[in-house]
Amino acid sequence: MVSSVKRVAVVATGVIGASWAACFLARGLDVDATDPAPGAEKRLRDAVAQHWPALERQGLAPGASMARLQFHPRLEDALVQADFVQENGPERLDFKADLLRRMDDAAPPQAILASSSSGLSITAIQAQCQHPERVVLGHPFNPPHMIPLVEVGGGEMTSAQAIATAMDFYTAIGKRPIHVRREIKGHIANRLQAALWREAFHLVNEGVASVTDIDTAIAHGPGLRWALMGPFMNLHLSGGEGGIAHLLAHLGGPIEDWWQDLGAPQMTPALQRLVADGVAQEIGERTSAELAAARDTLLVNLLRAKQDACVLD
Repeated sequence: MVSSVKRVAVVATGVIGASWAACFLARGLDVDATDPAPGAEKRLRDAVAQHWPALERQGLAPGASMARLQFHPRLEDALVQADFVQENGPERLDFKADLLRRMDDAAPPQAILASSSSGLSITAIQAQCQHPERVVLGHPFNPPHMIPLVEVGGGEMTSAQAIATAMDFYTAIGKRPIHVRREIKGHIANRLQAALWREAFHLVNEGVASVTDIDTAIAHGPGLRWALMGPFMNLHLSGGEGGIAHLLAHLGGPIEDWWQDLGAPQMTPALQRLVADGVAQEIGERTSAELAAARDTLLVNLLRAKQDACVLD
């Protein structure tokens, strides 16, 4: 698929914004970035340079270059030529609503305004815009320069055309967009994660398992299958020749019984300390940078393998 988007503006260049900028550059796009924080330009360029080797291993698009990145101290200057705008500001409704209002005033009429919001309502975010019909959700999965998933949705005033344009753009740059068909707190992927986190924290809090046990259980168990296929497809294969219908007929009752027994932990200071101490013990002498580098290397290899195994697509 070919997109008409040639120039992307990245608004706010923290962890997510810098990752998005690297992603867009790697797909051969021009990127105009802006962030009011002192030292933001240097941090952005350093982050893009750090991400670039992994992007090179994934394969760069024709014309891809870090030199196509321009930084602008003023928001208005970054948006004036944009075909598409990716916003990554703090996850505060008042802040985002005002920022989207300013973006709407500055961006060309045809530009889509996409928010990376992790869970806020697009209806609320677009409320102060003169052209709310072009405001969409464009929520990536971290890190955006590597993970294909993007959640796309709209608010009450978003047009169907804006959603379709955003879906087409993300598809054209190699992403796997999914349509959030109804606004809901946390969208889709974060709600699925939250369900797992809830039980993980509960099991640690109840003394059923250590932090390391939980991470081992997922990373060396269902997580390996989830990296290949989603929960419903995995259930289908678990049902043998009868597929998911057979499995649910036999295990539907027990699964529902497990649902009723799931925990509802409170995020108390004591539980936070317990988990933080457990993670520190699990990490040992390894640094976060070392862990992230090893993760990214495996992600590149996994993404390549998934591309080759098209029957699982």
